[in-house]
Amino acid sequence: MSLHELAAQLGQQLAAAGQRVTVAESCTGGGVAAALTAIAGSSAWFDLSVVTYSNEAKQRLLGVPEATLQAHGAVSLPVAAAMAEGARSLAGADWAMAVTGIAGPGGGTAEKPVGTVCFAVAHAAGTAVRSCHFAGDRDAVRAQAVVWVLGFLQSCLSGQDAAQ
Repeated sequence: MSLHELAAQLGQQLAAAGQRVTVAESCTGGGVAAALTAIAGSSAWFDLSVVTYSNEAKQRLLGVPEATLQAHGAVSLPVAAAMAEGARSLAGADWAMAVTGIAGPGGGTAEKPVGTVCFAVAHAAGTAVRSCHFAGDRDAVRAQAVVWVLGFLQSCLSGQDAAQ
């Protein structure tokens, strides 16, 4: 399934449920929002996107606690969860997705190599988090992360994941 088809399917699911989604992005730099807003009529189910590339922006705009950033680093499941929860609160949306990772070519460590990406989907019932490692260059990592988080939301919307 193409990115466009996946985004359209998500839009149909959200519209049918009368729900809205928002996005908090770091390493994807707005790629998730671009995929969603490429769908005609997305204003019926897509609310807003926040690209918080710096730790300071994550704190200021999404309310990610400084202590969480210091304890776990920006690329971590706790930070992804805080980003999604902050975006959901900011937008008043039913659902929020968050992506934070190391797209490369630099920035990786032994514990968090280039290609490490953390995701979260927040909903009133809770927040589900996942971490993945993607291969390839910067563009490939970012593209894979966009597709992956849309699939993650789709599984949550279908009731196949923890954030239902």
